[in-house]
Amino acid sequence: MQVPQDGEDVAAQPWYHGPLSRQKAEALLQQDGDFLVRASGSRGGHPVISCRWRGSVLHFEVLRVALRPRPGRPTALFQLEDERFPSLPALIHSYVTGQRPLSQLTGAVASRLVTRQGPIRRSFSEDTLPDSPARTELLRARKWSDSQPAAVFYVYLSHLLLYDPSGASTVPASALPRTGSDPVLLKTPVSMGSIPDSLRASDGQLHAKGPTKPPRTPSLMLPDASGRPPTYCELVPRVPKVQGTAPGHSCPEPEVPWWEAEEDEEEEENGCFARPQAEVSLSPLDKPSCLLGPQNRPLEPEVLRTLRGLFLEHHSESTALHLLLVDCQATGLLGVTRAQRRAMGVASGLELLTLPHGHRLRLELLERHEALMLAGALAVLGCAGPLEERAAALKGLVELALALRPGAAGDLPGLAAVMGALLLPQVSRLERTWRQLRRSHTEAALAFEQELKPLLRALDEGAGPCDPGEVTLPHVAPAVRVLEGEELPGPLDESCERLLRTLHGARQMAQDAPRFRETAARRLRGFRPNPELREALTTSFLRRLLWGSRGAEAPRATRLEKFQRVLSVLSQRLEPDH
Repeated sequence: MQVPQDGEDVAAQPWYHGPLSRQKAEALLQQDGDFLVRASGSRGGHPVISCRWRGSVLHFEVLRVALRPRPGRPTALFQLEDERFPSLPALIHSYVTGQRPLSQLTGAVASRLVTRQGPIRRSFSEDTLPDSPARTELLRARKWSDSQPAAVFYVYLSHLLLYDPSGASTVPASALPRTGSDPVLLKTPVSMGSIPDSLRASDGQLHAKGPTKPPRTPSLMLPDASGRPPTYCELVPRVPKVQGTAPGHSCPEPEVPWWEAEEDEEEEENGCFARPQAEVSLSPLDKPSCLLGPQNRPLEPEVLRTLRGLFLEHHSESTALHLLLVDCQATGLLGVTRAQRRAMGVASGLELLTLPHGHRLRLELLERHEALMLAGALAVLGCAGPLEERAAALKGLVELALALRPGAAGDLPGLAAVMGALLLPQVSRLERTWRQLRRSHTEAALAFEQELKPLLRALDEGAGPCDPGEVTLPHVAPAVRVLEGEELPGPLDESCERLLRTLHGARQMAQDAPRFRETAARRLRGFRPNPELREALTTSFLRRLLWGSRGAEAPRATRLEKFQRVLSVLSQRLEPDH
């Protein structure tokens, strides 16, 4: 295949089909190895490589990294995973002639181009590709596990989690079925069918108009279920049809984001304390869900597959910003309405949680921390495939923690929840998995041991970083636990000093609330979240996902005890005690 000279229009290439829907592209790809390049209508004309592989059509978005203009070098680089190329034709030439997989996850190889018939409807030039500031950084090869425990195993777990006021178990422990290689997992004998099925996402057609900003990460794109196994990893995740979402209903995304309009809409306060009217909930549980139906069971496999697609679609920095946005709202740092401020008597949740009438907010923050921690542990313990997949899941969580640390996103509650997941006994006991992490992902293992664990220890002891310049959202969990009457761990002589540090930190945190708010608004300026991923990180969604619509209403202690049992079952199943 001839490589065009630098600056040649992509539209002149025979493999480029211009604006083409994924349905038409799939109809053109008949044999394994067939490929074409098209402009994605749902993402503003971004180039997408469509390739048939093992009976399924996969779609891979090509990223463009803009460079500062300098003589003798290209104005942009193009990449699929790690390697970058000076032009889109050069990228295609390298992957086709070298028979290189388009992604390590799928192993798909593009070997035979499907030639365009006739002129394209609209020209597409490399020079007109939209820029994205988030793409200027080298993408980390993040591979969350695509394996799923057998569907019957999740039926067992869902029965275990269902809330029964009488305390009677609906399924005996002896009913644990086969897992891992259970043939129920796959409808076809090829392994490729399970990979896209676990990365289910959407084609962006749920929205009235395409997003105006380019995506921040490369996207594997998997389709809807139209009579065959879902294999299309699209750019915006889809709401599962089986969940009963109303036709035409989608997760709305505001035209003017509230996290940017907050500063403009903020009224000047008179500095006087207003007596609180009632306790305010910043994480209501009755919010409508785009990912779950009105009634759902715990750990529904279809929803879990959708979530894997969501997290695979976003690299750790993007996921960290989504988590920061949701944490800021749940903590009351951003998004507090005028009516809520009047009811609270203060302007920020960081102030409210230190006051007596902040009891409800403190319980919500504890609930959120525990739900995020359990969901993170499930991401590792739910990997029923090879050992490398579990190690890759650990690596993904470590990278997310690094993206949340001070100086990066600065979301310390999110960092504490992710680290809590990694330090749970059910996860930390997986010796073979951690050994594989050290062997295959040494950098992540070192960062976890040498940077993240000491950082979390310092934060829990009230001695970690808390400056609003490098921290966007402070670590509130120690103060919340103390104010809710929980005892501090450790020796008595050390706990007194730690208690004083914690209370002093809470007081300073409340005083610095306006500075934290400014830092959060600045860090989130220009950020456009994925609506489904944003919902997937909310407390209400996590509660219903983990315990079901019935179990979410159970007492907190009962829910935690049941899910700890679930995690213990999963952990023993992966690495049984000898």
